[in-house]
Amino acid sequence: MELNRRDFIKISGATAAGVAVSGLGFDLKPVKSHAQMLKTQYAKESTTICCYCAVGCGLIVHTSKRGDGRAINIEGDPDHVINQGALCSKGASIKQLVENENRLTEPMYRAPYSAKWETVSWDRAMKKIAKKVKETRDKGFEAKNAKGQTVNRVTNIASIGSAALDNEECWIYQTLMRSLGLVYIEHQARI
Repeated sequence: MELNRRDFIKISGATAAGVAVSGLGFDLKPVKSHAQMLKTQYAKESTTICCYCAVGCGLIVHTSKRGDGRAINIEGDPDHVINQGALCSKGASIKQLVENENRLTEPMYRAPYSAKWETVSWDRAMKKIAKKVKETRDKGFEAKNAKGQTVNRVTNIASIGSAALDNEECWIYQTLMRSLGLVYIEHQARI
C-alpha cells in the first residue's frame, strides 16, 4: 500500500481525534437519571396580573403551604391571552417586589414640616385618609353649575386607577369615585 503525504495527514488526524474523544469517558451503557424534586411541587398555585404597566400580563404565583404564604416562584402564565407566558424584564423580576426585606408593611406618616417618618396603625391611617377625602370633597363640591343646573360634582379631586386591577375591580373603583362625585376619573391603561 502506497501512502502519500495527504493520506498520512488524514490518518494521523483521525487517529488523534479518536484518542482525544476516547479520553472523555464515553460509555455506551444505559444511564440512570435522577430527577430532582421541584420546589413548586407542594406549593399553592394562583394566577394574577403583573402590576408594572397597563399591558396586564398574566402571572402564575407559587406560594408556600407551610403557613407563611411566602412566594416561592413567579413566572409568566402560558395560558394567558395577552403575554402567553412571556414577560418583560420588569415582569421577570417581579418576585423581588413581593419578597423584599426593604418593603414597607405598615403605614408611615410624616407630620407637616417634619423630617421624620413614624409608623402608625392601619386604623389611624384609614381614618386620616377618610377625613382628608371628606374635607377636600366638601370644599370642592358643586351642587349646581353657573346656569343653575344640578350637577353634583367634585372637580378638585382626580383619580387614576391602577393597571394591576382587572375589569371587575376597575368597575367597583370607578363606581366608588363616581359616588363621591368625581369628574376626573382616569386609568393607567389610557395614559
